[in-house]
Amino acid sequence: MRALLSWSSGKDSAWALHVLRSDPAYQDVEVVGLLTTSNGAADRVAMHGVRCSLLREQAAAVGLEPWIVALPHPCSNDDYARIMGGVVAEARARGVERIAFGDLYLEDIRAYREAALEGTGVRPMFPLWGRPTEALAREMVDAGARAILTCVDPRRCPDEWLGREYDHALLDAIARAPDAIDPCAERGEFHTFAYDGPAFARPVAVARGEVVRQDGFAFIDLRAAGLGARGE
Repeated sequence: MRALLSWSSGKDSAWALHVLRSDPAYQDVEVVGLLTTSNGAADRVAMHGVRCSLLREQAAAVGLEPWIVALPHPCSNDDYARIMGGVVAEARARGVERIAFGDLYLEDIRAYREAALEGTGVRPMFPLWGRPTEALAREMVDAGARAILTCVDPRRCPDEWLGREYDHALLDAIARAPDAIDPCAERGEFHTFAYDGPAFARPVAVARGEVVRQDGFAFIDLRAAGLGARGE
């Protein structure tokens, strides 16, 4: 069963890939590409603000074809539906039967994805659905998942977390925070860039650049720092 994986460049997408490749429940699933929407004008991943050049480095590191869909900016709902409808039709023509998503528990998001794919011949999959996020976050870090916070919503979490490693120290800070913050940031508290983990053949080496504040969010500009060996 050929599948695309909806790939935001973050930790949950990377972990979903690991699950799809390693969990016997998905042994009949072959992930054949990473599906990402980008701001076509900026050539960056939507919301995460990550350069598409880094996304291509990720795709090479996990051994999959990047399907980068450049959207106009701004992009109306009608334009989005038309463009993505064409992408799904192309995927189906290439033998894709499933699109997997790293969603965890937001019912409205799941319902939206299911409705969008209804009648297309391509069905959605949710390999991480319903996993308790505290346990999932610790499991990812323990297994070697490595990510950097590339975008934060300062209304929901401290903006000094921008650029931090997604590790046990951060998860401890989340647990101590006075306001509820999801450890996996499922409600958009922050976004990450995954640079290593069990799904990666090698790490993606990145350097932290300038901080940019836009539309109420803070972003750090990650840049390629050359390829390094694991552990360097």
